[in-house]
Amino acid sequence: MSDSPQADQEGDLAHPRTVYDLFGQDEAERQIAEAIATDRMHHAWMITGPKGLGKATLAYRIARRILGAKPLADSPLASDPSDPVCHQIEALSHPDFLLLRRPYDEKTKKIKTVLTVDEVRRAPDFFSRSASRGGWRVVIVDCADDMNVNSANALLKTLEEPPHKGLLLLVVHAPGRLPTTIRSRCRKLMLRSPEAGDTQAWLEREHHLDPETAAAATRLAQGAPGRALMLARSDAAKVKANLDQILSGLPHLNRAGLQSLAGQMSRKGQEGVWAIVMNFLVDYANDHARTAANSNRLSTAGEWAQCADDLHLLRIQSETIHLDAKQTLFSAFDLLEKTARAAEPT
Repeated sequence: MSDSPQADQEGDLAHPRTVYDLFGQDEAERQIAEAIATDRMHHAWMITGPKGLGKATLAYRIARRILGAKPLADSPLASDPSDPVCHQIEALSHPDFLLLRRPYDEKTKKIKTVLTVDEVRRAPDFFSRSASRGGWRVVIVDCADDMNVNSANALLKTLEEPPHKGLLLLVVHAPGRLPTTIRSRCRKLMLRSPEAGDTQAWLEREHHLDPETAAAATRLAQGAPGRALMLARSDAAKVKANLDQILSGLPHLNRAGLQSLAGQMSRKGQEGVWAIVMNFLVDYANDHARTAANSNRLSTAGEWAQCADDLHLLRIQSETIHLDAKQTLFSAFDLLEKTARAAEPT
């Protein structure tokens, strides 16, 4: 495996292809296991849900099982980590497995901001070849949200003519970012957050967190285990309190609070704070979009949904081309302020 940065790895958490345990998604595993057992495996699955639920981890569990890794009795899709199939998938060297993600540019030494059309076009070529062992071929796209129009169209061609024993697993954080033509050709598998108490107990039991830290992280992550673990390793609670204070005044910004937060993000050793802040801001915009949609204020919902998309893109750009953290934060809040003003009742 390369030591280059990986677009599909969250912070300093273990990469999903090296994780063999999945917490809180028994129903999703049951559905997949039943499809495999009855030989009714759909050719394309869209695994959706908020970040931190284990979507990519589930995708790799499916890939290992489909490609013949030795099963374990622990759960429907558990595989033996010592099996050669697992080692090959971890090393991205299995001949019947392909991972599509935002590529790392060796020239610029940066991860590209989108999942490029050239990257997605590897899928048809991969599926055109016979499986090395006469079985399935598996492609994981992590995450499909990162495709642009051209790459989405390239993927659509594969979906329109699904190959025999070819399996596409799309990791999707926000299905609304994908064209309807892609969504309609995939079987949707929605992951849901476990009960908060269960996630807290998991953090305490498996990651040895104290009850207070585990409870705070679980609350901030809304029960999502992976995200809770990441937040527990940071100053997330303090950051969230500062953000809530700043956001509470929208459409009028607390400039002093914003300057204070920008200063915190700019300090050495606080690089992880940026991802936390942007995740919270995207959630804030998405929550407002859902609230407006549920109240049948469709125009307002569209404004907030667009804001969430713009913030998501801003986060990717900041991570890949190393934008100044302070200036990027101001740009993010400018988007929020503008959207909040547009959404005010007239």
